[in-house]
Amino acid sequence: MSEPEIRLFANAQNELGEGPIWCPEQRCLWWIDVATPTLMRANGADGQVQAWSLPKVPGSLAQIDANRWLIAFRGGLAVVEVPGMSPRWLQPSGLTLGDERINDGKVDRAGRFWFGTMDRKVKSPIGALYALESNRVRRFDERFTLSNGIGWSPDNRTMYSSDTISRRIYAHDYNLEHGMLTNRRIFAEVEQGHGGPDGLTVDAEGGVWSAMFERSAVHRYRSDGKLDQVVRLPVSRPTSCIFGGDNLRTLYITTARFGLDEAALAREPWAGGVLAVEVPYQGLAEPHVQLN
Repeated sequence: MSEPEIRLFANAQNELGEGPIWCPEQRCLWWIDVATPTLMRANGADGQVQAWSLPKVPGSLAQIDANRWLIAFRGGLAVVEVPGMSPRWLQPSGLTLGDERINDGKVDRAGRFWFGTMDRKVKSPIGALYALESNRVRRFDERFTLSNGIGWSPDNRTMYSSDTISRRIYAHDYNLEHGMLTNRRIFAEVEQGHGGPDGLTVDAEGGVWSAMFERSAVHRYRSDGKLDQVVRLPVSRPTSCIFGGDNLRTLYITTARFGLDEAALAREPWAGGVLAVEVPYQGLAEPHVQLN
């Protein structure tokens, strides 16, 4: 198979781009720059970027409707209306964060917002997976040091989640009706070295696409966990990916430039931008989060 053509979709210059979401109604891509902190949007036709400052450091986001977003900040959850509204902080029961902070998150097809946490010092496996539903939070499946990329199989029977530090993507049996996950097991594991699996998305055939932070690639795994395709990138720090475009066949990839010195940035002029690549697979539309 020939190497797909990678293009620079949005020259965002993000320190730490994360959490891309394609909005088909607006035909645009939304994401966050964790380090700035900023909420960003780029027009799907020309990649023109707009940005809104956020009051605290975000971990992930989910769409409520055309103008409202649920943003998981490191220490709590809030609704933000674009443009310009101050966050409305949620107070769900069951969410108590000590040495953890919130990181990546995604919405299941029943409208629940799932998010993972991580050790603030990135040393101990104290992170867990949480589900927000009906103004309460339930905690699941501890033992994550840096919880990342979350997604679901097309039949909703498997939930995927990553731990970048352990270099593993996990699979869990999933019950969509009740929002329950069980039977955590290793789905895929990358070889030793710097970085590992970060954000992920799942295509309509059940393939799992994982951004490999510090490894200059996005990996596609078949539903049986076998590595199927490697998309080589001209940047070392891809952070997440999502399908978008009119037919959901464009893979958008957020990236980071933090920690790169001048020599590295000279080698990676697209670092911090949003990349795009056309792939022979179709994605799945991202659901909106349901809030009471």
